[in-house]
Formats: sequence, structure tokens, C-alpha cells
Amino acid sequence: MSQNKDIEQSIPLTSMPRASDVERDLTHGEHIEVKIAEPRAPSNQPKKITIPAIIIIPIWMACSISVILYNKYIFDRFDGLNFPYPVFLTTWHLIFSAISTRILQRTTTLVDGAKDIDMTRDRWLRSILPIGALFSGSLILSNYAYLSLSVSFIQMLKAFVPVAILLISFAFKIQEPNRRLMAIVLMISTGCALAAYGEVHFEVFGFICQCAAIVFEASRLVMIQILLHGMKMDPIVSLHYYAPVCAVINAILIPFFEGLEPFYALHRVGLLVLFTNAGVAFALNVAAVFLISVGSGLILTLAGVLKDILLITGSVIAFGSPIAAIQVFGYTISLGGLVIFKTTGGK
Repeated sequence: MSQNKDIEQSIPLTSMPRASDVERDLTHGEHIEVKIAEPRAPSNQPKKITIPAIIIIPIWMACSISVILYNKYIFDRFDGLNFPYPVFLTTWHLIFSAISTRILQRTTTLVDGAKDIDMTRDRWLRSILPIGALFSGSLILSNYAYLSLSVSFIQMLKAFVPVAILLISFAFKIQEPNRRLMAIVLMISTGCALAAYGEVHFEVFGFICQCAAIVFEASRLVMIQILLHGMKMDPIVSLHYYAPVCAVINAILIPFFEGLEPFYALHRVGLLVLFTNAGVAFALNVAAVFLISVGSGLILTLAGVLKDILLITGSVIAFGSPIAAIQVFGYTISLGGLVIFKTTGGK
């Protein structure tokens, strides 16, 4: 699971400005400002947990890197457990997340943001369901890419997501193109093209799956901007709503894509790996909640870039994925465009 699902997709919670009550003195015609003191929180109300940035950023990076390398290890035929069933594994992750978010909702304050959302049946059908379907497609296709492509190459291709977002926004006239945005599109596109050109073990099927996953993910993010405008959802609250939808969709797809083979091959993985793998994936979303509350946009962007570099390095060490010099050059160009895109707010 990639909710992967990355931190740049999250919307930080913002507090509403406090208004002052103003009354008019009818006798003198003067305005009297009445200030209302902030109410004190009840002593029995649980306090919000905060983790310093110097601690949570490394935790988030470790979880993100671990999820991807762990999934690759499970899928890999030669250096891993030879369990090539991405739809089944993604479905298991989503079931685990759906149950875990509901446990957290009853035992912690991490899912309190769901209380502020008026989730009607009509809103669920028009917003949550289609966005969840795109999310499901993105997860499945991205995981299928890991069956034939290296982790390093997939990570380089993921840099194209902002370009896909911009192109979809241009097509639907959500955003108007300008010189800066076109320069970003050119930078990232050139870098990804160079990375693809220099890939030693290029597989057409995996490349198509990853490109389709990027389109699904970009479409999902654009639809979130359109359909959920003004609605505040952090990663845990989003998972609370989307995980059950995606789990059902994926479960329906398992018989058509993978049949009963995943169940016959479960002995290769075992319960310990299944639960720790899903646990690390869920821990990534929990870490993301704390991350968005402690860092500025620039810090989070730089942390994401460093995480990608460490992930590519880790994949080379763990799986021996070769990287050509032209790929390093191309990915550097893409990262430059990505940093500009994030620090300028995509405008």
C-alpha cells in the first residue's frame, strides 16, 4: 500500500478564527466590545499528543521506506517470499486499516476529526465512493508494478504525479497554465524520461501499470479538491472513510484477477509477516498525522525528498537494483521540479 499514499497529499487541520461579540449601548450610541474568555477544557478530556519534529520525521521516513521494501520482499520471486498477489495483499492492508481506525476512534483522539464531518448518504455516494474507487485502482496498479519493475525505477516514475495533477487540472480548467507551471511540467517530464531511458531492466507491463497508477492517483487528488473542498481530513480520518470502501472493491476483484491462488500460497508468508506488514503500513498513516502538525511545507518537502533518496539507496542494497548515471541525472532534474512545485503550492 502506498497511501502510500505520501504526506504531500494530506490537508493540515486549521483552527477557525474566534469572533468577538459586539453589542451596542442604546443610551450613548457607543460600541461596547464584549470579550469572551476561552472555555477551559474539562479535566477528564484527553489531551492531544504531540511529537517533536526531530523524532516524528525519522519515524515517518522509516515507516514509509519499510512499507515499500517490505511489500517488494513479499512479492519478489527470487529475493523474497514469492507471493505475487498484490490485490490480495492490498485488500488485507485495507481490512486491517478499517478495523484499526475504528479501534483508535474508541480509544484515542486521533480520529476525532471524523466528528466534524457531516457524512450523509448522498455525500458518501457522490464523493467517498468514486474517490475510494480511484484510490483502490491506484493501490492495485502500483503494487502490480512491483512485480516486474525495480523499487528505484518506480520511485523515479512517481515524481511524475505532480505533472499528471497539473495536466488533469488544465484539461478540466480547474487551474490555468502559466510559465512557472509549464517549466515545472517540462523539468519533471524530462527527468522522468531520462530515468526511463536509462532503466536497465525495463518491463513494458510494469511500466504501463505504474503509469496507470499515476493517472489514478492524480485523478483521485484532483477529485478530492473538487468534491471535498473545505472538508478537513487528515490521513487517519481519510483512511477511516476510504479503507472499508476500497477493501470491498478489492475483495470483489480478487476472484477475477487472482482467484484462489493467494489463499493456497499463504503458507509462504505466514501470519507474522501478514500482521507486521499491515501494521507497518498502518503505522505510516499514524505517523503522517503527527508529521503534518509539526513541520512547515518546506521541511516536509525536503523530508520527502530525503526519504526518496534513502529508499532508492536501500532498494539498491537490498535487491541489487542497478542504476545508470543518466537515471541519477534525470531524477535530480525531476526532484528539482518537484521541490519547486511543492514550495510554490502548485501555482
